[in-house]
Amino acid sequence: MTDSPQPYRVLARKYRPQNFSQLIGQDAMVQTLGNAIKRDRLAHAFLMTGVRGVGKTSTARLIAKALNCVGPDGTGGPTIDPCGVCEPCKAIAEGRHIDVIEMDAASNTGVDDVREIIEAVRYSAVSARYKVYIIDEVHMLTKNAFNALLKTLEEPPPHIKFLFATTEVNKVPVTVLSRCQRFDLRRIPAEKLAAHFADVAGQEGITAEEEALTLIALAAEGSVRDGLSILDQAIAHADMEGDSSVTAAQVRDMLGLSDRGAVRRLFGQILEGNASQLLASVHEQHMLGVEPLALMRGLLEVCHAVTVAKVGRGGDDPMKSAEERTILADWASQMGFASLHRLWQLLLKGHDEVANAAMPIEACEMALLRTVHAASLPDPGELARLLKEGGNLPIQSAGKPSESAAPFAEPSLPLAQATPSPQSNASESSAPQSSAPESFRALIDMLWDRGKPHLAQQMHDYIGLVRYAPPELVIRPVQPLSAEFNRDTANVLKSLTGMNWRVVTGDGPAEPSLLEQEQAAEVQTRQEILDTPVVKAAMAAFPDAELLPIDEKDEWSATA
Repeated sequence: MTDSPQPYRVLARKYRPQNFSQLIGQDAMVQTLGNAIKRDRLAHAFLMTGVRGVGKTSTARLIAKALNCVGPDGTGGPTIDPCGVCEPCKAIAEGRHIDVIEMDAASNTGVDDVREIIEAVRYSAVSARYKVYIIDEVHMLTKNAFNALLKTLEEPPPHIKFLFATTEVNKVPVTVLSRCQRFDLRRIPAEKLAAHFADVAGQEGITAEEEALTLIALAAEGSVRDGLSILDQAIAHADMEGDSSVTAAQVRDMLGLSDRGAVRRLFGQILEGNASQLLASVHEQHMLGVEPLALMRGLLEVCHAVTVAKVGRGGDDPMKSAEERTILADWASQMGFASLHRLWQLLLKGHDEVANAAMPIEACEMALLRTVHAASLPDPGELARLLKEGGNLPIQSAGKPSESAAPFAEPSLPLAQATPSPQSNASESSAPQSSAPESFRALIDMLWDRGKPHLAQQMHDYIGLVRYAPPELVIRPVQPLSAEFNRDTANVLKSLTGMNWRVVTGDGPAEPSLLEQEQAAEVQTRQEILDTPVVKAAMAAFPDAELLPIDEKDEWSATA
């Protein structure tokens, strides 16, 4: 008679960590527990909290093993590295140790259930060093049950240890939290999850694409158990097609995810303002089984990634391909923060609408069309400028959407006025000139006079002049400026002078900035005053005297 085959165990159970070295992503907690065991400073109650699947119950079982391990020879003590071969370790791992009581607070919520614990703690452990109570989802206990447990929890017998686990620590009374040593288990980073899943797939003899494991890790949202469950499903999905390898296409199809490349193409169509191609791409993704909500979420992720790339982070993200990092950096160089934040808000509002819509795909299309067309409207700052200058708001002709105007690109020209302004005489100073200022300083003065004080201040304080030959301006910044500074400056100068300016950063010798020149002149003037005989005599007679400016024209006065 042959033995019956062992029933299949899902990966989440089969690869449950058996020692602390297999517990990924919780190094701080493991170090704290290890030091406490070595120094014999063990708390009588521990509380593990965190999102689902990060190892709360597994950690509780590992602590029970660490406290009760006797080593292979039966003479060992508490250790952060339980042997796994002694009887207590094997019994706890198999869930059959008589002194390690594991209960679910969701189905044992009342005072009577807690009273049984209170009565049982008076008796010593039968065979283990410590009697351990593992209470999962402890926040489900009733208020009266918590109150009944308080006294025992605060002063338990020395042979008792309480291990609590919960996903909603805010529902645990403060009186209980104050009696426990708390450990907040973190979400597992996606790169660590992907590496762990690759190891599991290798042990299972399964070939999996790196991108497929990355998709699973991202879908797991920091949960090892969720990720292993998805991996289990992906392996089964691959077997059904007669292939033992797990591919990214299969994972996307199984989870209803959109191809990341397709999402980036869709994002690019939004930036270009191409409404017809945008709708065609949405329809294509919908026919492939991609959920509209997943599509909106993918666009939000791309928008966030572009913004992060713009502030100089995410360039070396191992979860992104080289192609993806390149295109994100390109978008980041072309877009300003104002445009990115506006795009984020439009997509976020669309995501919420799709989530609650009776017709999700229609809501998705309308939200994306609104994103394209609302992008061409002026932002509040531009509206304020137009109102201040007496201009009319731009009007787009009905039935002629601007499909090639790249609505989210930084504006190269100010918004055109639809009709002549009745206050044109009052705003003549804002009309483009036909010639350029005669000098770089005159250029900055023009910016001050024509309502561009911020740019004028930057040009005055932070720009060293290499060559001024209108319409060419070669500069060297004395401190870092935004990546769009040269382009934005050229656009502003074109709008004010009517000339096509070329503003570039040069490598040749540059003059000091105007601010540095003025500071140097001020120092020289002050020194010339100090060198005069009268002032020298005054300074000698009054050693504590100081030379201070008396007005904005840098006139100086000696003050004692």
